[in-house]
Amino acid sequence: MMIEEAALSSRKHTENKNQIVETTNAAQPDLILLPGDFVIQNVPGGRFIEPETMASELKGLRARHGVLATLGNHDWWYNGPRVKKALESVGVRVIENDATMIERDGAVIWIAGIGDKWEGNPDIASALARVGNNAPIIAFTHNPDIFPSVPTKVSLTIAGHTHGGQVALPLIGRPIVPSDFGEHYAAGHIVEGAKHLFVTSGIGTSILPVRFRVPPEISLLTID
Repeated sequence: MMIEEAALSSRKHTENKNQIVETTNAAQPDLILLPGDFVIQNVPGGRFIEPETMASELKGLRARHGVLATLGNHDWWYNGPRVKKALESVGVRVIENDATMIERDGAVIWIAGIGDKWEGNPDIASALARVGNNAPIIAFTHNPDIFPSVPTKVSLTIAGHTHGGQVALPLIGRPIVPSDFGEHYAAGHIVEGAKHLFVTSGIGTSILPVRFRVPPEISLLTID
Protein backbone atom coordinates (compact mmCIF):
# COMPACT_ATOMS: atom_id res chain seq x y z
CA MET A 1 0.00 0.00 0.00
CA MET A 2 1.36 3.42 -0.77
CA ILE A 3 0.29 6.97 -1.19
CA GLU A 4 2.13 10.04 -2.34
CA GLU A 5 1.70 13.04 -0.07
CA ALA A 6 2.19 15.58 -2.84
CA ALA A 7 1.12 19.22 -2.57
CA LEU A 8 -1.36 19.26 0.26
CA SER A 9 -1.02 23.02 0.21
CA SER A 10 -4.52 23.72 -1.08
CA ARG A 11 -7.51 25.51 0.44
CA LYS A 12 -9.16 22.11 0.88
CA HIS A 13 -6.29 20.86 3.00
CA THR A 14 -8.25 20.80 6.26
CA GLU A 15 -11.23 19.07 4.64
CA ASN A 16 -9.10 16.39 2.97
CA LYS A 17 -6.60 15.46 5.67
CA ASN A 18 -8.84 13.16 7.68
CA GLN A 19 -10.32 11.53 4.59
CA ILE A 20 -6.85 10.64 3.26
CA VAL A 21 -5.78 8.96 6.49
CA GLU A 22 -9.13 7.24 7.04
CA THR A 23 -9.33 5.92 3.47
CA THR A 24 -5.78 4.59 3.65
CA ASN A 25 -6.31 2.89 7.00
CA ALA A 26 -9.62 1.39 5.87
CA ALA A 27 -7.72 -0.67 3.29
CA GLN A 28 -5.82 -2.33 6.16
CA PRO A 29 -2.47 -2.17 4.34
CA ASP A 30 0.49 -4.33 5.32
CA LEU A 31 2.84 -1.47 4.49
CA ILE A 32 2.48 2.20 3.59
CA LEU A 33 5.07 3.81 1.31
CA LEU A 34 5.17 7.59 0.91
CA PRO A 35 7.43 8.52 -2.04
CA GLY A 36 7.98 12.18 -1.34
CA ASP A 37 6.96 15.80 -1.89
CA PHE A 38 5.37 16.42 1.49
CA VAL A 39 5.64 20.18 1.14
CA ILE A 40 5.34 22.46 -1.85
CA GLN A 41 5.61 26.17 -2.42
CA ASN A 42 3.90 28.82 -4.55
CA VAL A 43 0.70 27.07 -5.64
CA PRO A 44 -1.73 29.76 -6.89
CA GLY A 45 -4.80 29.86 -4.70
CA GLY A 46 -3.18 27.68 -2.05
CA ARG A 47 -1.26 28.21 1.15
CA PHE A 48 1.97 26.70 2.37
CA ILE A 49 1.70 23.96 5.01
CA GLU A 50 4.61 23.64 7.43
CA PRO A 51 6.30 20.21 7.62
CA GLU A 52 5.36 19.80 11.27
CA THR A 53 1.68 20.42 10.53
CA MET A 54 1.79 18.01 7.60
CA ALA A 55 3.47 15.34 9.70
CA SER A 56 0.99 15.64 12.55
CA GLU A 57 -1.80 14.85 10.11
CA LEU A 58 -0.02 11.71 8.89
CA LYS A 59 0.47 10.50 12.45
CA GLY A 60 -2.76 8.51 12.26
CA LEU A 61 -1.61 6.27 9.39
CA ARG A 62 -1.51 2.62 10.41
CA ALA A 63 -0.01 -0.45 8.73
CA ARG A 64 1.11 -3.84 10.00
CA HIS A 65 4.72 -3.25 8.96
CA GLY A 66 4.79 0.50 9.43
CA VAL A 67 4.96 3.66 7.36
CA LEU A 68 8.08 4.40 5.29
CA ALA A 69 8.99 7.50 3.31
CA THR A 70 11.54 8.98 0.97
CA LEU A 71 11.91 12.71 0.27
CA GLY A 72 11.07 14.47 -2.97
CA ASN A 73 12.61 17.40 -4.82
CA HIS A 74 10.24 19.92 -3.23
CA ASP A 75 11.14 18.64 0.23
CA TRP A 76 14.82 19.23 -0.52
CA TRP A 77 14.18 22.62 -2.12
CA TYR A 78 12.45 23.69 1.09
CA ASN A 79 14.44 21.99 3.87
CA GLY A 80 15.06 18.25 3.57
CA PRO A 81 16.42 17.71 7.10
CA ARG A 82 13.46 19.57 8.60
CA VAL A 83 10.93 17.53 6.62
CA LYS A 84 12.71 14.31 7.63
CA LYS A 85 12.73 15.31 11.29
CA ALA A 86 9.03 16.19 11.21
CA LEU A 87 8.09 12.83 9.70
CA GLU A 88 10.23 10.80 12.06
CA SER A 89 8.81 12.67 15.05
CA VAL A 90 5.42 11.05 14.33
CA GLY A 91 6.75 7.57 13.62
CA VAL A 92 7.19 7.73 9.84
CA ARG A 93 10.59 6.22 9.01
CA VAL A 94 12.48 8.07 6.27
CA ILE A 95 14.76 5.81 4.23
CA GLU A 96 17.29 7.52 1.98
CA ASN A 97 19.77 5.24 0.17
CA ASP A 98 19.24 2.46 2.69
CA ALA A 99 17.00 -0.56 3.18
CA THR A 100 14.97 -2.26 5.87
CA MET A 101 13.88 -5.89 6.16
CA ILE A 102 10.31 -7.07 6.68
CA GLU A 103 9.40 -10.57 7.82
CA ARG A 104 6.01 -12.16 7.27
CA ASP A 105 4.96 -15.79 7.66
CA GLY A 106 8.60 -16.84 7.77
CA ALA A 107 9.47 -15.02 4.54
CA VAL A 108 11.75 -12.01 4.18
CA ILE A 109 11.39 -9.02 1.86
CA TRP A 110 13.60 -5.95 1.66
CA ILE A 111 12.30 -2.40 1.18
CA ALA A 112 14.97 -0.09 -0.26
CA GLY A 113 14.57 3.68 -0.28
CA ILE A 114 16.52 5.55 -2.99
CA GLY A 115 17.19 9.29 -2.82
CA ASP A 116 15.45 11.64 -5.25
CA LYS A 117 17.07 11.78 -8.69
CA TRP A 118 17.04 15.57 -8.88
CA GLU A 119 17.96 16.64 -5.36
CA GLY A 120 18.43 13.63 -3.10
CA ASN A 121 21.86 12.32 -4.17
CA PRO A 122 20.53 8.90 -5.18
CA ASP A 123 22.86 5.99 -4.46
CA ILE A 124 21.37 2.69 -5.60
CA ALA A 125 24.41 0.69 -4.52
CA SER A 126 24.15 2.00 -0.96
CA ALA A 127 20.42 1.41 -0.90
CA LEU A 128 20.94 -2.25 -1.78
CA ALA A 129 24.18 -2.85 0.13
CA ARG A 130 22.53 -4.60 3.09
CA VAL A 131 20.17 -6.75 1.03
CA GLY A 132 20.70 -10.51 0.96
CA ASN A 133 21.31 -11.94 -2.49
CA ASN A 134 18.26 -14.18 -2.63
CA ALA A 135 15.65 -12.04 -0.88
CA PRO A 136 13.02 -10.20 -2.96
CA ILE A 137 13.41 -6.42 -3.07
CA ILE A 138 10.95 -3.58 -3.46
CA ALA A 139 12.58 -0.21 -4.08
CA PHE A 140 10.83 3.10 -3.75
CA THR A 141 11.92 6.58 -4.68
CA HIS A 142 10.40 9.91 -5.62
CA ASN A 143 11.33 10.33 -9.28
CA PRO A 144 10.66 7.42 -11.68
CA ASP A 145 13.45 8.52 -14.04
CA ILE A 146 15.88 6.52 -11.94
CA PHE A 147 14.19 3.29 -13.02
CA PRO A 148 16.54 2.48 -15.96
CA SER A 149 19.45 2.38 -13.48
CA VAL A 150 17.71 0.02 -11.05
CA PRO A 151 19.15 -3.53 -11.34
CA THR A 152 17.00 -6.49 -12.33
CA LYS A 153 17.30 -8.05 -8.88
CA VAL A 154 14.79 -5.44 -7.69
CA SER A 155 11.37 -7.02 -8.18
CA LEU A 156 9.41 -3.77 -8.18
CA THR A 157 10.20 -0.06 -8.10
CA ILE A 158 7.61 2.40 -6.81
CA ALA A 159 7.71 6.14 -7.53
CA GLY A 160 5.63 9.31 -7.64
CA HIS A 161 6.71 12.82 -8.73
CA THR A 162 4.80 13.07 -12.01
CA HIS A 163 1.26 13.50 -10.63
CA GLY A 164 0.30 11.67 -13.80
CA GLY A 165 0.92 14.93 -15.63
CA GLN A 166 -2.17 16.34 -13.84
CA VAL A 167 -3.84 16.91 -17.22
CA ALA A 168 -4.60 14.30 -19.90
CA LEU A 169 -6.25 15.72 -23.00
CA PRO A 170 -8.26 13.57 -25.42
CA LEU A 171 -6.23 12.70 -28.55
CA ILE A 172 -3.30 14.81 -27.30
CA GLY A 173 -2.28 13.04 -24.12
CA ARG A 174 -0.43 14.59 -21.18
CA PRO A 175 1.14 17.90 -22.33
CA ILE A 176 3.45 18.29 -19.33
CA VAL A 177 5.13 15.43 -17.47
CA PRO A 178 8.22 16.27 -15.38
CA SER A 179 10.25 13.39 -16.78
CA ASP A 180 13.06 12.98 -19.27
CA PHE A 181 11.03 10.11 -20.75
CA GLY A 182 7.90 12.07 -21.58
CA GLU A 183 4.69 10.17 -20.89
CA HIS A 184 6.41 6.79 -20.62
CA TYR A 185 6.71 6.98 -16.82
CA ALA A 186 3.72 9.25 -16.25
CA ALA A 187 1.56 6.84 -14.25
CA GLY A 188 0.63 3.23 -13.62
CA HIS A 189 2.40 -0.09 -14.18
CA ILE A 190 5.34 -0.09 -16.59
CA VAL A 191 7.25 -3.23 -17.55
CA GLU A 192 10.72 -3.12 -19.11
CA GLY A 193 12.18 -6.55 -19.70
CA ALA A 194 12.15 -8.33 -16.35
CA LYS A 195 11.74 -5.10 -14.37
CA HIS A 196 8.53 -3.59 -13.02
CA LEU A 197 7.75 0.02 -12.14
CA PHE A 198 4.61 1.49 -10.60
CA VAL A 199 4.11 5.26 -10.64
CA THR A 200 1.33 6.74 -8.55
CA SER A 201 -0.26 9.99 -9.70
CA GLY A 202 -0.57 11.00 -6.05
CA ILE A 203 -3.15 13.05 -4.21
CA GLY A 204 -2.16 16.65 -4.87
CA THR A 205 -0.97 19.10 -7.48
CA SER A 206 2.17 21.05 -8.31
CA ILE A 207 2.67 24.50 -9.84
CA LEU A 208 -1.02 24.84 -10.79
CA PRO A 209 -3.94 23.49 -8.70
CA VAL A 210 -5.48 21.72 -11.70
CA ARG A 211 -6.27 18.09 -12.58
CA PHE A 212 -8.16 16.99 -15.69
CA ARG A 213 -8.80 13.32 -16.41
CA VAL A 214 -6.03 12.46 -13.94
CA PRO A 215 -7.85 12.03 -10.63
CA PRO A 216 -5.95 11.99 -7.34
CA GLU A 217 -5.34 8.49 -6.07
CA ILE A 218 -4.35 6.41 -3.10
CA SER A 219 -2.77 3.39 -4.75
CA LEU A 220 -3.33 -0.08 -3.30
CA LEU A 221 -0.93 -2.70 -4.63
CA THR A 222 -1.47 -6.40 -4.04
CA ILE A 223 1.71 -8.40 -4.59
CA ASP A 224 1.54 -12.20 -4.85
